[in-house]
Amino acid sequence: MGRDWISSLPDEILGKILSSVPTKTAASTSVLSKRWRNLLGLVDNLSFDDEEEDVAKSSSRTFFFFDFLEKTFALLLSNCATIKKVSMSHTLPRDYTCIHTAMEQCGLLELHLHSSSGYSSVHLERELLTSNTLVKLTLSGDIDLQVHRVHFPALKSLSLISVACLGVPEYCDLLDGCPVLEDLYLSDDAYPYNPPCCSTIVMSESIKRLVLFTHLPDSQQDHAAMLFSLPSLVYLDYSTFVFENHECDALDLLVEARLNLKLWEESTTHYDYSDDDDDDDDDDDDDDDDDDDDYYYYYIIDEPKLPIFGDVTKLVAGITNITTLYLSADSLETFHFCCKSMPVFSNLLNLSIASSKEKGWQVMPALLKSCPSLHTLVIKGLVHRVTNKCGDACACIPGKHKEGEEEVCCLLTCQVKVLDISDYIGSSQELKQMRHFLGKLKCLESVKVSVGSEDDNNDNELLRDDLLALPRISSKCHIQFV
Repeated sequence: MGRDWISSLPDEILGKILSSVPTKTAASTSVLSKRWRNLLGLVDNLSFDDEEEDVAKSSSRTFFFFDFLEKTFALLLSNCATIKKVSMSHTLPRDYTCIHTAMEQCGLLELHLHSSSGYSSVHLERELLTSNTLVKLTLSGDIDLQVHRVHFPALKSLSLISVACLGVPEYCDLLDGCPVLEDLYLSDDAYPYNPPCCSTIVMSESIKRLVLFTHLPDSQQDHAAMLFSLPSLVYLDYSTFVFENHECDALDLLVEARLNLKLWEESTTHYDYSDDDDDDDDDDDDDDDDDDDDYYYYYIIDEPKLPIFGDVTKLVAGITNITTLYLSADSLETFHFCCKSMPVFSNLLNLSIASSKEKGWQVMPALLKSCPSLHTLVIKGLVHRVTNKCGDACACIPGKHKEGEEEVCCLLTCQVKVLDISDYIGSSQELKQMRHFLGKLKCLESVKVSVGSEDDNNDNELLRDDLLALPRISSKCHIQFV
């Protein structure tokens, strides 16, 4: 029989090994031999999960779970053990006395609590939300914050993930009690018909990184206004259905923004793209034919035209100091319909956009003209919805100009040196768009193309040959395939 090399490891190493597995598994090793009997006391990372089985069918299992939890904490606390991290996922309401004691006596650094009871929420008492040592806190699921005072003087990272019973006052109290908070992750999507909570206001002097995801598709009437007031923010990742009014204050330090701003289906379902035409005197409605059905939406004549819901003008104006911007396909249309004026992004060096065959590029000309220092343009997918407002950033429909008016193509004045195209499949629309880019971007030095499929090498070779044969206005332009 071979030698037991693991058991011969130092206690500190075995303690680290046991800390990396669920606590129940770590405790089960005590029956292996005398060497393992007392090693549970060296564990500094506790992980408890009672969601493996249906609680309604295993009430005795739930009892043993909490009995094991309390005895484990009692053992560690009696040995004055150091507990750095506690993770708990459970399905029944329970008090957190043992965890509170660990926070007081063991200098707990990380706490992650998740509940999915399904029929009753877990109430967090006020004393649980007080710790001088906690630096990372995650709350998710059916948790009801019953707090009047929060004191987390050392907390640097806070995550609130689909907390079903979180109210705006409790949420604001929680933020106010974290004076040195730097990273905030918010997911406001517990129930689609609920009004927004975390997504309505984020105010903090210290937050540097904010990730905010909101998906409440059945509560447009509750999306009246939101506010960002984050003077220390440097990174923003924001996904939401558009609010009627977005207020932005003190985002001067923001460096990078990723925006996924979605229009409400109720206000766009019957939108007629041809209404965007600048030629107000053009009454050629009778000239429309079936060939246009791929390009435009039409109102039913008897229905009133509803205005597009939402205004992101102030949000866009508040992020003009950024150097890196990512826009989803939804954001491109939201910028077009809900941004009254496009500000100048003087410092923007890197712009990334995602395309969709369902979303248009109407805002692209105005956006590119507003980025005088743009160095790198990244586009995921060139195929987009063709509209009569694509403008001269796109090769789909020639731009319409009023008689006697001459307009310089936005690409000719663009300073882009690097063009990065991904998910390229070589369709005629894509090839036409690449010809447009290569023939208009005067400063272009590098074009990187990522082919969408590698299934047919012969087709890929033809695709590459077609691209390499395109004329280029820039003598420095080199095309490479990645």
